[in-house]
Amino acid sequence: MKPYYQQDGITIYHGDARDILPQLDDVDHVITDPPYEAEAHAPGRRLNGRGLSSGARRIHEAPLSFGAMTEELRKVVASESARLSRGWVLAFCQAEAVPVWRDVLEDAGAKYRRAMIWVKPDSAPQLSGDRPAMGYESIVAAWAGEGHSVWNGGGKRGVFTHCKHDSGFGHGGKSNGHETRKPLSLMKELVSLFTNEGQIVLDPMCGSGTTLHAAKEMGRRAIGIELKEEYCEMAAERLSQSVLFGVEA
Repeated sequence: MKPYYQQDGITIYHGDARDILPQLDDVDHVITDPPYEAEAHAPGRRLNGRGLSSGARRIHEAPLSFGAMTEELRKVVASESARLSRGWVLAFCQAEAVPVWRDVLEDAGAKYRRAMIWVKPDSAPQLSGDRPAMGYESIVAAWAGEGHSVWNGGGKRGVFTHCKHDSGFGHGGKSNGHETRKPLSLMKELVSLFTNEGQIVLDPMCGSGTTLHAAKEMGRRAIGIELKEEYCEMAAERLSQSVLFGVEA
């Protein structure tokens, strides 16, 4: 199994997570943003124009370019994440899927701990005007390690407020070309709260590499898996230009 990218403690594998996960050794934590349910992938999804600055976004009436979550894929990702992780498994999802992710993670032996939320102050309005807009996404947190769960947040609430288009949105604040990218500031906060320096963070569906980028900047090691080669290329480019421990990589 040859890495697509490997540098500064970060490794990316190009391929299907269902094929690659069984070949990996244990990691410290899993943080991932897998595909959402089919309803979130339907035409009408609001996408940003590639290469545009965050202040010049466009609306496209189009489905996402990658497939929706399936029950078979969810079961594999949950079971392999619970098997590999010695600590946390965090998975982004829409609110309706929280109980489904809870069930499959618990079936895999992990302990469900909380459904957290990412509040998006700059999320798109509901252009149809017939219902409230969705201004947040959920994050399921489960503990796959031994004993009691531990994190660096003490009694902090599991509510994270970050604009979708932050300064780490891409190079120079521009789109990195992935439709469902997460802001770097959000991923750095999650990495700092749920992992420790030097630990290994696994993202089985790493997209354009924001989790890996955050891990690198926070002094962690990371492994990413991505099915689409164009996203592997984006992730490798971002990582090659990112900062390592305060020094230009």
